[in-house]
Amino acid sequence: TSPFVWLRTRFYYLLIRLYFDQEFSIDEFTRGAKQAFSVVSKLLSQRKLDLLDELVSAEVLQVLKEKISVLPDNHRDALAADIDAIMYTTEGDVRIYYDDDGIKFVSILMRFWYLNGANLPDEVPGETKVFQIMFGDENTKEKRHLLTANYEFQREFTEGAKPDWTITRIEHPRLLE
Repeated sequence: TSPFVWLRTRFYYLLIRLYFDQEFSIDEFTRGAKQAFSVVSKLLSQRKLDLLDELVSAEVLQVLKEKISVLPDNHRDALAADIDAIMYTTEGDVRIYYDDDGIKFVSILMRFWYLNGANLPDEVPGETKVFQIMFGDENTKEKRHLLTANYEFQREFTEGAKPDWTITRIEHPRLLE
């Protein structure tokens, strides 16, 4: 990321600690986001959308139900990310906002890069190359794809609100389109 974005996100983390949650830690948040990403991506892959009610917003869940129902099996398989297969994670954007009723929200977009062994073609729709990594020797080649996903986590910080983070956006580019 650019130095400007890095500084801006660190400033927002400071604001979160000062005004919303004095115990907020980006390292702890990132660990939890990786776990949530792994669980949600596996449930999406298995079409177990009814188990996502507490983790994903109702609006996102409705969109996912429509997209998953028409998704080819190989793309659906590629959604699943084992926590050990997550190669890199970074914050994309952090926002703090208030709505007209004075309700306070914090939103953090997380980007994940993960390896997946789904049987995807070398080229996927949209003319974009999917990175492939080969493991093993000539006799035991194992092909893995390096895939990306963006998950946005949102939490309400209004007094009396549940202290839970909810996923308000799920993007698996070139897979869930």
